[in-house]
Amino acid sequence: MTETKLYISRHGKTMFNTIGRIQGWADTPLTKNGEEGIRELGLGLKDAGLQFKLAVSSDLGRTVQTITIAQRELGILGQIPYYQDKRIREWCFGSFEGMYDVELFSGVLPRINGIVEADKMDFEQICNGVYEADTANWAETWEQLSGRILDGFTSIAENLEKQGGGNALVVSHGMTIATLVDLLEPERPTNLSLDNGSITVLHYKDGKLHIEAVGDMSYRHRGAEIIAAEE
Repeated sequence: MTETKLYISRHGKTMFNTIGRIQGWADTPLTKNGEEGIRELGLGLKDAGLQFKLAVSSDLGRTVQTITIAQRELGILGQIPYYQDKRIREWCFGSFEGMYDVELFSGVLPRINGIVEADKMDFEQICNGVYEADTANWAETWEQLSGRILDGFTSIAENLEKQGGGNALVVSHGMTIATLVDLLEPERPTNLSLDNGSITVLHYKDGKLHIEAVGDMSYRHRGAEIIAAEE
């Protein structure tokens, strides 16, 4: 059986990413630069000779837009199965959706958790803080959040393995991917910097996901070189 691998990209840069606002289940479209970054990604993946058997994104617009652009540059749009899975959505920040990042991470959460430095909080503490402070009662508990993230990505790998393995192109979100990495390898630093269009590679073996690479920007860099050479 062919090895089963997930090539997980963070979506392209959006309007809220650009101005530093919280973007969980709220959604804004990719900017022009964000679209160009995903063109780079698609071209870089194609240049690497990677073949994809399946495409999956979250159900949020920014990941749908991203995976459409990436598949178009790969030349596989409409050529392979594609579906959306809401389990690989970004975190839900409830009543804090749209707030400036700094207000939540340097203001609200440190006061709730009693931790002065935001980067000293782990994902569970951040999640519990958001859940406690969310006046809309939309935010998820840590059990709900971590459970659906792990279930979502594992399900994609299981489905692919049942089809004989191969590579899946998956588009998700920064905090979601970082949480997945933390769940699989808790010893890794939690303040992962995952750029838009970066690739995290997981392989699935013996019923478990294993990390091969985190936040790899080499595909985007190669794509940028290809575009520059064409101009």
